[in-house]
Amino acid sequence: MKINLRIEFNGGESKDVTCSASDLVKLESKFDISIASLETNPKFTHLCFLAWASEFRLKATDKEFDVWMDTVSSVGASDKDPK
Repeated sequence: MKINLRIEFNGGESKDVTCSASDLVKLESKFDISIASLETNPKFTHLCFLAWASEFRLKATDKEFDVWMDTVSSVGASDKDPK
């Protein structure tokens, strides 16, 4: 399972990221939730965490989650195909 998200940064730039299985497991462990709950009870924090986990895994950021969030204006669905 993969989830594609679009990150909008405060500076105006945007970036599409693909969240992989390891990112999903990290979310489930941190928040003690099932990834399936995102369909019925999506929280903005969870989407942001997934986007950050993908960026951190790929070494696109070395910032901790809360510091990274200070650079982000929005996270949402991407039109990119999650194949």
